[in-house]
Amino acid sequence: MSESQLWDDVDDYFIGQLSPDDEVLEAALRDSEAAGLPQIAVSAAEGKLLHLLAQIQGASRVLEIGTLGGYSTIWLARALPADGRLISLEYSPKHAEVATRNLARAGLDKVVEVRVGPALESLAELADETAENPAPFDLVFIDADKVNNPHYVEWALKLTRPGSLIIVDNVVRGGRVADPDNASPDVQGTRTAIELIGSHARLSATAIQTVGKKGYDGFALARVLA
Repeated sequence: MSESQLWDDVDDYFIGQLSPDDEVLEAALRDSEAAGLPQIAVSAAEGKLLHLLAQIQGASRVLEIGTLGGYSTIWLARALPADGRLISLEYSPKHAEVATRNLARAGLDKVVEVRVGPALESLAELADETAENPAPFDLVFIDADKVNNPHYVEWALKLTRPGSLIIVDNVVRGGRVADPDNASPDVQGTRTAIELIGSHARLSATAIQTVGKKGYDGFALARVLA
């Protein structure tokens, strides 16, 4: 048995016991694939982790940067209280359309707002809105283009409060993140984001490597201190 097959088998066991997809989640994945979206959604295990982190956090306002087909959005939104709110930012109108349908089927269209356009522009608009009516986010999940990860972290700091969580997905880049000479924009963006998080006085963080159905990857988790 190959190492990757073993990872898949263990993932299948854990997911089946602890975080099985239901029909709504499975439909979101099916419809995303049928629409031609890239198959890069979080795994069910990571979706459940996001759900648990939002619950542990007692989050009532969540910001997601990178909607894709709405799979991770559903996991996060299901953790919110009845009066909770999730804003998800998506660059692609096609992806946003698929996600909106998936969220409506999940009964979450009144909880989640999908904003379409370049995330950096949407984040600036959010900052203007919160300046007038402060309502910081309790949790920010960053899962978009990796080259802009440092900018997304900086915006997340502006839109959160002490005690908020910031999660950055896909930080391992197949192990390439450890190579300072790798000039790939996704690697450089991720390294800059990690170094920003590690040096920032307002953040305490760690990063975890993972293996499983999504191969070799990982995420960073930061808590806003002040």
